[in-house]
Amino acid sequence: MSLSQSLFVIGLLIAASAFFSMAEIALAAARRLRLRQIADEGDPRAERVLRVQDQPGDYFTVVQIGQNAVAILGGIVGEGALSPHFNALLALWLSESTAQTVGFLASFLVVTSLFILFSDLFPKRLGMAQPEQIAMRLAQPMAWCMTLLRPVVWLYSRCADALFRLLGLSSLRDDRVTSDDILAMMEAGARAGVLAAREQQVITNVFELDTRMVSSAMSPRDRVAFFLRDEPDSVIRLRIAAEPFSTYPVCERDIDHVVGYVDAKDLFQRVLNNQPISLQDDSLVRKVLIVPDRLTLSEVLEQFRQVHEDFAVIVNEYSLVVGVVTLNDVMSTVMGDLVGAADEELIVRRDENSWLIDGVTPIEDVLRVLSLDDLPHTGDYETLAGFLMVMLRRVPRRTDSVAWGGYKFEVLDVDSYRIDQVMVTRLPKATPEISSI
Repeated sequence: MSLSQSLFVIGLLIAASAFFSMAEIALAAARRLRLRQIADEGDPRAERVLRVQDQPGDYFTVVQIGQNAVAILGGIVGEGALSPHFNALLALWLSESTAQTVGFLASFLVVTSLFILFSDLFPKRLGMAQPEQIAMRLAQPMAWCMTLLRPVVWLYSRCADALFRLLGLSSLRDDRVTSDDILAMMEAGARAGVLAAREQQVITNVFELDTRMVSSAMSPRDRVAFFLRDEPDSVIRLRIAAEPFSTYPVCERDIDHVVGYVDAKDLFQRVLNNQPISLQDDSLVRKVLIVPDRLTLSEVLEQFRQVHEDFAVIVNEYSLVVGVVTLNDVMSTVMGDLVGAADEELIVRRDENSWLIDGVTPIEDVLRVLSLDDLPHTGDYETLAGFLMVMLRRVPRRTDSVAWGGYKFEVLDVDSYRIDQVMVTRLPKATPEISSI
């Protein structure tokens, strides 16, 4: 075989190897969601690729047969074609035995470099850059190869299946999409500019509904405005003026005996019509939804949907009221308005390195504002006040502080054992962290 013929054969072998390399990486990198979208638009090639991804055993068997066969042939042809020419050239300066050795090595390096560059690196990078398009284009040629090599493919595939069974492994691809996968896609979309940072945060908040407890969005017990059922008209009118809310629980004797709730619109209607207000009137007091404090926000939304209500009273395991929650509270959490509410901000940024935070602020919001992944003893508390109690192992007092994660959490104000305000300050990097002061 002449040099030109040998080079032509080597070029064909490189092209064949590049074909199998692109086919392999494109199928592995092709995104099923994108392929499904293309298939729904009417392209049958995408449906073919999806079927191959479901059962890729024969496909990859053909790839490996092709690549290994081509590599062996390339070595044989390349060594026989190039070694004599290198030997003749090197013999001008080296001894015959040395020239043969160096010529063989030179031939090996040239052929190997050509295969690495043109049949491995370039086609695989191209396959990674456009996986769906290339996988669809090569699906039919690969199907012809599988038909042509079916007896050999069957033999090797059955051997591979036997190894999987022997090792107790599954050869099927797991294509389940998790919330982490979706969040990662949203983050990538935000980095690419497809999603605004605000939109990404809203989507993240939606997924948090399944893990975030209702207590993180509720109005706590000591901030709930309620009526006793036997209160006179004058007291009700004064309380409406002093504490304007959209909904008020109605109780017997105290807040822990809730019998219903009254809508502010109904009260205002009676005030505007100069009608007396009596909470003994069953037509005014509505049936209230009671939910346990261990529900997630997602479960509370489902409860609202089932009973067609947007207000609920939250009780603990001892049937004591711990707070109230509305549909607006839950949606504010999704939209991110819970942090930095218009009327009374739970988190106020004082400067670049310090924040003033209310003790009842949900710990998820604190983590988000401070850019922290977690805090110690996660799960033992739900608010910033709970974090300080767990860390100090007692009810905090003014000036008590905890240092963690590069921040100092200092109690500024305590009202009847309730932590009102906490100053959070970013510590200098040289400052050693301590657990409590």
